[in-house]
Amino acid sequence: MFFRNSKKLNSEVYLNEPIGKDKDDNVITLQEILENNERSIEDAIDLKLKQKKLYEKMETTLKPREKEILILRFGLNNEKPLTQNEVADIYGISRSYVSRIESKAISKLAKEFRE
Repeated sequence: MFFRNSKKLNSEVYLNEPIGKDKDDNVITLQEILENNERSIEDAIDLKLKQKKLYEKMETTLKPREKEILILRFGLNNEKPLTQNEVADIYGISRSYVSRIESKAISKLAKEFRE
């Protein structure tokens, strides 16, 4: 009986027990391997619905220039976000004017989402 119990104990594995090392010589546990850092399907769907609603509000609420500036500034449509200076250079306007347009557009969208 004792041998059966000790054999059973030897085959148990714990999540926090080290199982090896990575290429940088850091200890790896089973828990780290089993962790899923990806978003859940519910979170992904929720994000898509919110994005769709944002784009719809942008189309109906903002002027074309305001919409384009927000797209450039925040990297919407899977683009790289640009600085206010970069956007100012594209439109040939000052950075402070880009800032004012951006603030006004965000305020308009915030008002739409509150209603």
